This record gives sequence, structure tokens and C-alpha cells, in this order.
Amino acid sequence: MIIKNSEFIISAVSPLQYPTDNRVEMAFVGRSNAGKSSLINVVTNRRKLAKTSGTPGKTRLINFFLINNEFYFVDLPGYGFAKVSKKEQEKWGNMIEKYLIDRPQLKKIVLLVDSRHKPTKDDINMYEWIKHYGYETIIVATKSDKLKKSEFQKNKKIIKDTLNIRDEDKFVFFSALNKSGKEEVIDLLTEGIIEME
Repeated sequence: MIIKNSEFIISAVSPLQYPTDNRVEMAFVGRSNAGKSSLINVVTNRRKLAKTSGTPGKTRLINFFLINNEFYFVDLPGYGFAKVSKKEQEKWGNMIEKYLIDRPQLKKIVLLVDSRHKPTKDDINMYEWIKHYGYETIIVATKSDKLKKSEFQKNKKIIKDTLNIRDEDKFVFFSALNKSGKEEVIDLLTEGIIEME
């Protein structure tokens, strides 16, 4: 699928603000510095659609982007890195959890992990949580331009083993810098979407 149109719709803090048109949604989760906004910008060919920042943890709301007037990308607040109070982190956690539990439109979840490092405890918890609720999961290992050729298979095994990735889950390396993995990510995201609507 070619993404021709993408537009920011709303930043939400509660279900009352979520879109009400029942289009299919795909959510992006990951650590604060995993590169969710950069991935969304590369996939949509829009440099500034999702706001990126040198300060991890900038996304503090649930951001909805309408894609091709057909479905939504949903950028969730990052976890595990931002220098915010415990109370603020709990608030984000509750906001994310409420969205993930109570959203029948949500069909796929993209979990971003840094390809250079072993997944963190937060990554493992998030993955287990996603699987507990039965969502189709795509693991995107970001910043792959920083890897040597010899590291790809080794790091893929470390990530898969650490998360205990299920056979049905998809896995792809991605780089926002050189755009490698972009087409594969789009294919995995949009696969079966027409049938879902």
C-alpha cells in the first residue's frame, strides 16, 4: 500500500477525546527514545507529522493520525526513560493501559525496541502485556543503521530470546536515517486492513 495522505487529528488524554468514526487503529509503543515519532514520519513521508525531540519523553498524550482517510496510526507516550515524576509516569501508564484495554478499533500494536541493545524489563513487560490481551504484534528493531552487518543476526536472536517472541509475531529491522525496512513495515502494518474494515 502507498501512503498518500496523512494528517494529525487529535492529542487525547481520555477516551472522550478519541475519534468516534470506528476506523481501524494501529498503535506504536516503546521506550521514550525508541524512535516512534521518527518511524511514523518516515512511513508517512512527512518529516514533521509526528513531533520528534532530542528530549526523550516528549510525547505525553495519545496522538491520532489519520492515514489515507482509511485508518489511524496512534502514537502512545514512551515509557522507561523520561525524567518525570513517579506520579506523572503512573498517569501515563494508566492512560496507555486504558487505551489498550478498551479500544475495539485497535487491531495491531507495533513494539519498538533499540536494535543495538538487549530489550529492557519495561520492553519485556510491555510485550507480555500486549500478548496477554491477544493483539497482533509487530516488533520493530530501530536504529539498525548503527549495526554492523555481522551484528544483525546476533542482535535479532538476543531480542527474540529476551522478549520470548511468539512464532506468529512479525519482526523487522528499521532505520529512520537510511529508511531501510520502511516498505516492510508498511506492508506489515497494512496487511489485512481492508478486510478488517
